[in-house]
Amino acid sequence: MGAKARSPWLLFGMKPSRGVLATGVASLRALPEPIRIRAAKPMPEEKDTMTKFIIRRFLSLIPTMFVIITLSFFLIRFAPGGPFSGEKNLPEQVIQNMLKKYHMDEPLGKQYLRYFGDVLRGDFGPSLRYKDSTVNELINRAFPVSIVLGSTALVIACVLGILAGITSALKQNKWQDYSAMALAVVGISVPLFVIGPLLQLAFAMKLKVFPVAGWINGRAGMAAIVLPAITLALPYFAYIARLSRASILEVLRADYVRTARAKGLTESVVIAKHVLKGALLPVVSFLGPSFAGIITGSLVVESTFAIPGVGRIFVQSALNRDYPLIMAEVIILSLLLVMLNFVVDIVYGFLDPRIAYK
Repeated sequence: MGAKARSPWLLFGMKPSRGVLATGVASLRALPEPIRIRAAKPMPEEKDTMTKFIIRRFLSLIPTMFVIITLSFFLIRFAPGGPFSGEKNLPEQVIQNMLKKYHMDEPLGKQYLRYFGDVLRGDFGPSLRYKDSTVNELINRAFPVSIVLGSTALVIACVLGILAGITSALKQNKWQDYSAMALAVVGISVPLFVIGPLLQLAFAMKLKVFPVAGWINGRAGMAAIVLPAITLALPYFAYIARLSRASILEVLRADYVRTARAKGLTESVVIAKHVLKGALLPVVSFLGPSFAGIITGSLVVESTFAIPGVGRIFVQSALNRDYPLIMAEVIILSLLLVMLNFVVDIVYGFLDPRIAYK
């Protein structure tokens, strides 16, 4: 009787015929595949939207760079003083001849058009202070050095910073957490002109493991990059470690992480597949402008370890009012920033599928 009460047909005093049952079975067999199988495949509309976003975002870099170059050119020219105003005991005729040599006696609009045309051809012009070299030659000699140093430092900072952040988050309020965050505080608080000499004193003069100064094309070889890279990486390591720790702690409390653990996944799989993708978003945002800054802003490290990078050249260009070299610095730094921000926007879409590109 209990079985009959559970039958929906018998509740209404009806008995299904064989035709009805056959039609129902045929209908079930005719149902399409489960929706989740088809949804797992990438939709063509999503691909087109992503492609359009990348193209549109890349094309927007052109007017951005145009505005930066234009504003920088006129702001530098309107600033008080000039590249030859500090010269002592120079006759007026000599100064006029120097201005004419560098086309600085022409109307400002004509100077801008001339310079913009040279930049489109990849020519930054002659240096007003380094008489024997053009701006292109100075950058070609120094920029690869800063690229190698900055990239090495950023890799060290990323790897160690993320590992420290993961360890601190998983071992919250334990000695591992306190040790990693204490090192991060040291990296943020202690300036580079203190860290660099301390490393030189400990590892170069006392232990004699690494050279005191120099670059990798000298006698020391690849060992010369270790101390300056560690010095330059320490503050970035500190910021990445703190960002990673805070972000991982927030993601660990999310519902989908608890669901992954409830399914019986190991802790390493949960961290690698579910936690890190969401927790690395703040780190990715930080790395965009940091890469540009770590390359062009390493004056202290380059001076401490006698590295022939672009940091010293760029600072000297501002002090000497070397217009072409200042403009080259602005263009290179701005191009790095806008390109890296463009890359960050693309990486965001792969790390967080909730982001929609429109």
